[in-house]
Amino acid sequence: MPEQSCYVVAVRALCEFTAKQGDLDLRFTPSPTAQQGMAGHKVVAGRRNDRYQTEITLSDTFGALHVRGRADGYDPGLNQLEEIKTYRGKLDAIPENHRHLHWAQARIYGWLCCRKMALSEINIALVYFDIASEKETVFAETQSAGALREHFELQCARFLSWAQREMAHASQRNASLDAMVFPHASFRTGQRELAAAIYRAAMHERCVMAQAPTGIGKTLGSLFPLLKAWPAQQLDKIFFLTAKSSGRQLALDALTTLGRTTPLRVLELVARDKACEHPNQACHGESCPLARGFYDRLPAARTAALKVTQLDREKLREVALEHSVCPYYLSQELARWSDVIVGDYNYYFDTSAMLFALAESKEWRVSVLVDEAHNLVERARTMYSATLDEARFRSVRGGAPAPLKRAFDQVGRAWKTLSGAQTIEYAVHETLPAQLLATLENMVAVITEFVGEQPAALDRDTLRFYFDAMHFVRIAERFDTHSLFDVTLAGARQQSVLCLRNRVPAPHLKARFARAHSVALFSATLAPTHFYRDMLGLPETCMNVDVASPFHADQLQVRVVANVSTRYRDRERSVPQLVELIAAQYRRAPGNYLSFFSSFEYLEQVASALRREYPDIEVWQQTRAMSEADQQGFLARFTEASSGVGFAVLGGSFGEGIDLAGKRLIGAFIATLGLPQINPVNQQMKAHMEQQFSAGYDYTYLFPGLQKVVQAAGRVIRGQHDRGVLYLIDDRFAHAEVRRLFPAWWEVQIVRHVSMPRAPVLL
Repeated sequence: MPEQSCYVVAVRALCEFTAKQGDLDLRFTPSPTAQQGMAGHKVVAGRRNDRYQTEITLSDTFGALHVRGRADGYDPGLNQLEEIKTYRGKLDAIPENHRHLHWAQARIYGWLCCRKMALSEINIALVYFDIASEKETVFAETQSAGALREHFELQCARFLSWAQREMAHASQRNASLDAMVFPHASFRTGQRELAAAIYRAAMHERCVMAQAPTGIGKTLGSLFPLLKAWPAQQLDKIFFLTAKSSGRQLALDALTTLGRTTPLRVLELVARDKACEHPNQACHGESCPLARGFYDRLPAARTAALKVTQLDREKLREVALEHSVCPYYLSQELARWSDVIVGDYNYYFDTSAMLFALAESKEWRVSVLVDEAHNLVERARTMYSATLDEARFRSVRGGAPAPLKRAFDQVGRAWKTLSGAQTIEYAVHETLPAQLLATLENMVAVITEFVGEQPAALDRDTLRFYFDAMHFVRIAERFDTHSLFDVTLAGARQQSVLCLRNRVPAPHLKARFARAHSVALFSATLAPTHFYRDMLGLPETCMNVDVASPFHADQLQVRVVANVSTRYRDRERSVPQLVELIAAQYRRAPGNYLSFFSSFEYLEQVASALRREYPDIEVWQQTRAMSEADQQGFLARFTEASSGVGFAVLGGSFGEGIDLAGKRLIGAFIATLGLPQINPVNQQMKAHMEQQFSAGYDYTYLFPGLQKVVQAAGRVIRGQHDRGVLYLIDDRFAHAEVRRLFPAWWEVQIVRHVSMPRAPVLL
């Protein structure tokens, strides 16, 4: 590694910065996977003579730049350096600006090879290899060492001022981080313990799982220690990953506080559909004005963007539109140059995660913070599952272009054989459907070749099914005991839904944890620890921290109403009891309350009855598929001066990640244990958890359910001065195996009747 005064850059990264030009073109053209690309390189190398050299390490220095890379191949007999590019489809479909970039890379390697081997000239060949036909197309030129050196120095000169600014930024940032002090007069109770654990994990390159109560400032308490560890550990990036947009905002707010004395570059990553300015336009220059000339305007946009300390969604959009470039793809570029990146779990943990891929290819030292980490279990299961719907397949099959008909028909016959043999609504298959998978793989290959030649030929629905089929095939390749394959017959026509269903994401996530310099997972509900260790595949060396609560039992009156059952069969009978309970508490202590239920149907029954019986009590409720604006409107009803009862579904948008401090929320009613529905899928899950962990009911039902309950309960007490009341309504809450999962600081009162005590509730 060169001394720190040098800026190290890979050949590919250098050329992508200096030689990209023209339009952004994201018309879907199927490209080879990384594995297919490597296999293609091997085929080409295998056709060469015995003296052919592969993967040649090359480097040179220009001023403060140290440029390095590996050339694909060199033939000493021909004095020819080869840059190999794999593709599928028509060679003519490769855009001209891509070819320009390929030549820029090849010529850089040409100079580095001349320098290493003391050559006065060299033949340079761009070898395009079609992975389907295995045909090579070669474009060659002869260049003098002097001309190649000029090309090299021109590219370096274009990058050098940027590199010098990057080094200056890193130096200033690290000095500021060394000098940075905690932004408040003191740590909150528990916050220092959390911060110390995360700091130790970073210093020892380890993983830590921290259960820390709500309200202690986990976001600030996790970011501050990592930033302090940054200079000594020579970190490149911090990834702050969240499950919901509310978590992203908390992280951005904390980074604003920390960034007042530190020049941190902070970037918020937003999903493409939320960042797109022209959703009805295709992502290429002939359609979208923000894609036209994107790479020509990118340098100015990039420079302007990095002058903004914190690039949240709105500020990034302002910069992008000012320079007429796409906000989403500008953010993808800025991920390479930002210090702290805030985004969803999927950017690091998904099968095709962008941040994970960048960390791998750039060899970054990254520390990862996983906010509200209890959500990662279910989210990761979704990432590594795949579903195919026969009804959707039939709808696109009828309109498939003629060249694809045969492949679709083969899939249809194999699918019919599989589902036709099933006589029950739901069935688990011990093995994967080999014939159906074979026809799906063939169909994917046929469509891939077709789209390679005619990128715009498929309609949106067919393209969507193609993506689903590709994902299904790829997940099938990962299939093992951690997943199951099931078939569900649905609808009047009994059409089947195929699912490769991940049960334990641990095998998929282990590599993601191993790749990071350090990882900290934190949440108010990470108990029992063995459940999360088993589900997530945390390293054996992962440390566990259980931060004591700063809250006291006298702040929250916890009442278990043990004479009410909220089981499905008893819900209708429980409605009058719940209405009287809520109304009585409201009469004694008017203010804002949240009521949580197991379903929208149950919620509606109780909310309607409360309105009918007590029309003077203000009621507002969550509805299905609420927009972000509707969600904000729901929360806006909770003010310091308002009074009423909000109704929500447990485990939904309002069960976690919201902060209604002080008088904005003084109590909660939770009329469900949050247990997942008993159905064939969950019963299969239970059997697997029993077989693998000897804890079928706990791992499938109890632990996930109580995690939601404790999260929802945590909305009531948010600070040292908050007071409130919590009603847990169901006789099962009184059971010892349930109560042992409650937070240790709770003092639970068992209420065996609905009528309220006459003593006033102090809030």
